[in-house]
Amino acid sequence: MIAHLKGILTEKFANSVIIDVNGVGYEVALSQIDFDNLNLDDEVKLYTYHHIREQAEELFGFTSLAAKKLFELLISVQGIGPKAGMAILSLAPAEEVRNAIANADAVYISKASGVGKKSAERVIVDLRDKVGLPTYYGRKNEPQAQVQPENDEALDALMALGLTLADATKALEKVDQNLSVEERIRTALKNR
Repeated sequence: MIAHLKGILTEKFANSVIIDVNGVGYEVALSQIDFDNLNLDDEVKLYTYHHIREQAEELFGFTSLAAKKLFELLISVQGIGPKAGMAILSLAPAEEVRNAIANADAVYISKASGVGKKSAERVIVDLRDKVGLPTYYGRKNEPQAQVQPENDEALDALMALGLTLADATKALEKVDQNLSVEERIRTALKNR
C-alpha cells in the first residue's frame, strides 16, 4: 500500500494532481479544498488512500492524516464510494465536515455532489458515534467553542499512535491549544 507521497507538484487538472517523486509521477485525486490550497512546483506531502478495483487503481490524497481517516470512515458507509467521500470532503475542511457529522447535520452532508438525502442520513447514523464529539455547534456563522485547526499535528500524531479519530479528538478536547505540539500530545495521552 502507498501510505503517503512526498514530492514536487508538477501538474494540476480537474481535482487531481501529479506528484513527481524521484522521477516517478503519481496521479492523485484530491478534494476541492486540498486542490485549491496546493500550488505548482511546491514540495508537498500527501497522505494517500490506494483504491483498487477490477478495472483501475486510484490514489486519493489528503494534506492531513485526519482528513484521510475521515475519508476511510466515509467510504465504510454502505453506498458511499471514494468519489462520494471526496465530494463530502470537498464541502469544507475535514474538521468542519467531521463536526457536521457529529452534529447530525444531514442537510449539510447532502450538499455534496452525488450524495442524496438518504445517503447523508446513513452517513450520520453510521458515523456519528465514530467521529467524536462536536468541537462546536452548528456552522461557522454561529457562536462556536474551540475549533481544531485543519492540519492539527497533535491530532495526526495521536492517530499515528493508533488512536481512532474519535478517541484522538476526545483526548485533545480539553488540552490547551496554545501548548506546543509535543506538550499537547503528552497531556492528551496522560488524560486518557
